[in-house]
Amino acid sequence: MKEYTITVERTNNPKILKFETNHLLTKGKNYEFKNIDDAKNSPLAQQLFYLPFIKTVYISGNFIGLERYDIVEWDDVKGEVAQQLVEYLNAGEPIVNDDEDGQKEVYTVYAEVTPNPSVMKFVANKRIVPGIFEFKNIDEAKDSGLAKKLFQFPFIKEVFFDLNYVSITKYDVAEWEDITMELRELIRNYLTDGNEVVSVGAEAASKPGVSPNKEKSNTPTDLDDTSQEIVDILEEYVKPAVASDGGNILFQSYEEDSKTVNVILQGACSGCPSSTFTLKNGIETMLKNMMGDKINEVVAING
Repeated sequence: MKEYTITVERTNNPKILKFETNHLLTKGKNYEFKNIDDAKNSPLAQQLFYLPFIKTVYISGNFIGLERYDIVEWDDVKGEVAQQLVEYLNAGEPIVNDDEDGQKEVYTVYAEVTPNPSVMKFVANKRIVPGIFEFKNIDEAKDSGLAKKLFQFPFIKEVFFDLNYVSITKYDVAEWEDITMELRELIRNYLTDGNEVVSVGAEAASKPGVSPNKEKSNTPTDLDDTSQEIVDILEEYVKPAVASDGGNILFQSYEEDSKTVNVILQGACSGCPSSTFTLKNGIETMLKNMMGDKINEVVAING
């Protein structure tokens, strides 16, 4: 019999904790249970719902994700929960009964704050788009069923997709605490129902010389050596950081006379109050350090 061990890992959501196991729990399927009735096909999830502070149970691959109510803090109960999970798994009890009807494979979606107070990032547990797509309004979203649904809310300003997440920009008329749950459920249900996020060949709004619908910026092929070096640095060092905040950066142009680099900010980075600081103290400083006197200034254009 397998012997299970548990490693507790924090997530970007302080209410959700991951209990990672050293053996697979499911065979390529992901489950989300909102209550004990919803968990009728998962004896493990039902057992967890007897804990009064458990709000949601996620079972996926080699981890169990648990969302708590505010009545407790994880630091006070995580040891007890981990021990209960170890005892349950090592007793050989069933995790999910796939042979029963009614339980379908689902996506899990977490909401994460970004440095931009107007933008929230909704992260799925699977890849949802092949590259980067940005929509400024419902007309631009004609090839994205999910974006069209989101734009039906009057407080949605922009929608940005990148691989496994959606960054949503809102108008000030709404507060995130009032709309986050509804948006999260809409996205999760849309994905779980098997709907296509963007149509094949869909194109988001783009700036001249760049196409956001690629995993890397579609910069011109005849770049000079300096411009190509800038692109390489942005791709390797900058893009992963801004993507983690729900945004994207694209190279626009390099002005040799003024030694100015023009970039495009998208998603959460576009219009972010802290983007100027990040640009000057992060990206500009990095390019100056790595490229010397070839760089004088970095200027951002909001996507």
